[in-house]
Amino acid sequence: MQNEFNRRNIGIFAHVDAGKTTTTEHMLFHGGILRSPGRVDDGTAATDSLDIEKERGISVQAAMTSLTWKNTVIDLVDTPGHIDFSSEVERSLRVMDGAILILSAVEGIQSQSETIWHALRSLRIPTIIYINKMDRIGASATAIMEQIRSTFSLSACAVQSCLMEEDLFIGVRSLWQENSLVDQQTLPGLVEIIAELDEDIMEAYINEAHLPPEQIDLAFRKLVHQGEIFPVCFGASGKGIGVSELLDTVIRFLPPPAQTEDLTVSGVVFKIERNKTMGRTAYVRMYGGSIHNRDTIYNTTRGLEEKVTQIRQMDGRRWMDTGSVHSGQIAALYGLSETHVGDIIGSPDAVPPMPQMAVPLLTVQVHGQDPARYPDLVAALQELTDEDPLLDLQWLPEDRELHLKVMGTIQLEILSSLLMSRFGLDVVFDPPSVIYKETLSAPGEGFIAYTMPKPCWAILRFKMEPLPRGSGLVYESTVRTDQLLLRYQNEVQRRVPEALSQGMYGWEVTDLRITLIEGEHHVWHTHPLDFVVATPMGIMDGLARTGTKLLEPLLQFRLTVPEEYGGKALSDLVHMRATFEAPVIGGGRCIVEGQLPLATSMDYPVKLRSETGGRGVLVTSFAGYQDCPPDANPTRKRRGVNPLDQSKYILSVRNAITS
Repeated sequence: MQNEFNRRNIGIFAHVDAGKTTTTEHMLFHGGILRSPGRVDDGTAATDSLDIEKERGISVQAAMTSLTWKNTVIDLVDTPGHIDFSSEVERSLRVMDGAILILSAVEGIQSQSETIWHALRSLRIPTIIYINKMDRIGASATAIMEQIRSTFSLSACAVQSCLMEEDLFIGVRSLWQENSLVDQQTLPGLVEIIAELDEDIMEAYINEAHLPPEQIDLAFRKLVHQGEIFPVCFGASGKGIGVSELLDTVIRFLPPPAQTEDLTVSGVVFKIERNKTMGRTAYVRMYGGSIHNRDTIYNTTRGLEEKVTQIRQMDGRRWMDTGSVHSGQIAALYGLSETHVGDIIGSPDAVPPMPQMAVPLLTVQVHGQDPARYPDLVAALQELTDEDPLLDLQWLPEDRELHLKVMGTIQLEILSSLLMSRFGLDVVFDPPSVIYKETLSAPGEGFIAYTMPKPCWAILRFKMEPLPRGSGLVYESTVRTDQLLLRYQNEVQRRVPEALSQGMYGWEVTDLRITLIEGEHHVWHTHPLDFVVATPMGIMDGLARTGTKLLEPLLQFRLTVPEEYGGKALSDLVHMRATFEAPVIGGGRCIVEGQLPLATSMDYPVKLRSETGGRGVLVTSFAGYQDCPPDANPTRKRRGVNPLDQSKYILSVRNAITS
């Protein structure tokens, strides 16, 4: 084992305002890293480094820090809680060995909490649930545990009890003894929970055999490590109550990084950042082998080699030059100018898949206030897109237009602040518009015979079929390599997604299967770039023959309003074309859940606050795409020449080729 101490790589996740950064601050304080915990409201939190984070009191970037607790190194990643910054959460999830999911004891499980929970479960990441704000009026350990078991899992198990003084929350008591063995008397039902998941425990339980504490403890830890049982802790982080006990729970139940005998280098880049003094920084989580200063590493994703010039690791709040990074560790690597977020270094075998949480549903055009600094704005946006690929910068030089994909209006405020503070650029954004998509109206074929003007020869025929919602693009080929060389077929496959980026209405075409059923090249006349030209023309020919229909993004929602506003809220939902279940009324509140189109509800949060005096709450998450209503016709300006105008398109591309 390469690590000096035992180690935990832990991500801290939560819905916005659940107390995630406050909890991290008190962890650092208890670990001796901070002399006193910072306050989010005062802008003194150690993990909120950006000016906008201090001003707004929210985290917008994943922040790394480290502490040592009882001879165990704990690398913490404090992630944003706001849905607009889900991409940061998504990238952090991929590289964690364990997670702390923080819930507010008063607000309970919220939309982002559920989204993160499902992502954690899809990756089977061992998870501790920490119920914060137990000192607040209305907090109930019993009520929140019932909600967790009904919404998350029946295998959630409290490993602490709350200490109360009259109605005041004053602390927690561990239900595990000092020697780490479980006290069965204080945990009724624990054996039953374990027995449901462990055959040996089940057999002993049925036969009423005595189960020694050591066996129960071992089975419990094993099931936590497998992501099947979830320890639940309590606390009030703002007062520092329960934080040290939470750290004990982390090192007791969450697993260390898996160690492997294989010395093959394996890692993934999960974050790109630019440091004022150090330059471009690639954050890498290692799953195998070691990397040292001056090593040449192979980027498997991009098929290139790069030389590492420096390696730094987190030590408390400081990055220290360590000269090497080993399996199970996280480090900042320098010198990797061509490496991007998500790239795999070395062997991909041990690297977990990327969860899919963040889906930008809005597009916006950016304008610089100073036309003379247009090149600077292009470079700045390219740099920000390098750090967050979901921004997906679309630069149209001929029209001097810059377009970004964003999650929401809060993200626009953050981008505006970043461009000013980091690059000195003053920008304005057009009002964001919804990102629609297209899909086939019916099955059909697309054909192109690109044989003029010589020299050229590329003949392609595509079979095109619609697929169910959420299927994306499925491509295959039935053409033999003696009819069309494999290298030409590979070129066609590479160009199909690009050809589908703009359909008949200008939007990306999705949820379809494309099969190359005919292909032909010429021994003398075919140039390798002929299939770059021909593929978009063949695809667009097929789209024109079959026709496309528009799809709009759909949101899952939960609307909570005072009971007296329930009727007005239901009327609003009907006008927004929402579909919903019967409302639940209780405790003076009306709760409605269902789905509604993003296009009709973009301005509703502001309207809701106005109508309810700020007492209405709407939480949403992406639910997929659905067919647009017949009267909707949102078209998008096409970029470049339309391949349907084949003569003009060929001339355009050929000019680009010769230039």
